[in-house]
Amino acid sequence: MAKLFATLGLGLILLSGCEVAPTVSMVDRLPAPSFGGPPNPELAPIPAPVPPPAPVAVLPHRYDRPDPSASAGVPRTWIPIAAPNEWYWIVIHHSATATGGAAAFDKMHRAKGWDELGYHFVIGNGTDTGDGQIEVGSRWPKQKWGAHAKTPDNRYNEHGIGICLVGNFDITRPTARQMASLERLVSYLMKTYHISADHILGHRDTKSTDCPGRNMSVAAVRSACVRMLAAAGDMVPEDSRRAQAELMVDTPSH
Repeated sequence: MAKLFATLGLGLILLSGCEVAPTVSMVDRLPAPSFGGPPNPELAPIPAPVPPPAPVAVLPHRYDRPDPSASAGVPRTWIPIAAPNEWYWIVIHHSATATGGAAAFDKMHRAKGWDELGYHFVIGNGTDTGDGQIEVGSRWPKQKWGAHAKTPDNRYNEHGIGICLVGNFDITRPTARQMASLERLVSYLMKTYHISADHILGHRDTKSTDCPGRNMSVAAVRSACVRMLAAAGDMVPEDSRRAQAELMVDTPSH
């Protein structure tokens, strides 16, 4: 009997010296209870809207450096003293007045609160200046943006060369000398700044206006300038289909 109690006591001592791993029941493996009910998708937080990407201003074509060969034989005043702006358009205007010139228009524009004459060039009609005389505005030597064709994005002011012919071409027509000077000037600008014929615009092509008057054909100017460049053996800047179509219409058939 004594031997039996000794054996039982030794077993109890050995059991008390070991750590017994706890038993994990199935209940312990269940997730904690939720008393809020199932989630309501209508109460889920609404993600913040993703703003659309900012619009990217797309210019009509890659700008190339001016062609120095175009300056041969032109008045020195046509050649700017400042680094060239990036010109993409030539915008033709009429003054809508019977008389005038660069000095008179500069005074008018300053009276409106503008900093100086808004055009880059003015072509006279024989009143204040000579018939067909090309005056270079104060902006051109500085290659300063224009103030002649305001639009919401202002692209035709910032990248458009403004040319104004003196006269009201809703009533009269430009003189032959004015047209000859305009075609010579526009051809030079096309070649120098790689401006295509379809980027020769009337003011009315940029906004709702009658300028440069119903008696001024901008299409005829485009075609004449393309022919002038081609006759001189100069490379004609690439035209769009519109300019090509106008050239076909204006070209007499043989």
